[in-house]
Amino acid sequence: MAIIIDVIEVIMNEISRYVPITKAKNDLLELIRQVESIDESVAVTKNGVPTAVILSIEKYAGLLETLDILSDEETAKSLRNSIRQARKGKWVRHDRVFRR
Repeated sequence: MAIIIDVIEVIMNEISRYVPITKAKNDLLELIRQVESIDESVAVTKNGVPTAVILSIEKYAGLLETLDILSDEETAKSLRNSIRQARKGKWVRHDRVFRR
């Protein structure tokens, strides 16, 4: 679950801009065009607090795939272990990984 929260935090850090809900309502078609064309994510705010995110279908599909992968406990455990090793500077050489 902690990894999923980390993913959400990364997504929130990638939000390009914040738009009040009234402006989003008035400019919805243009917001969608921008999200599609320049691949940005837009947070819609209500009373200054983000309540929704508009993102491209590609980003949404990638998010679902990431959550699916991280929902697997063995995969999440392996990723956490890899991250710990990387932080300690423990790297495996390319030829060893691919047995060449």
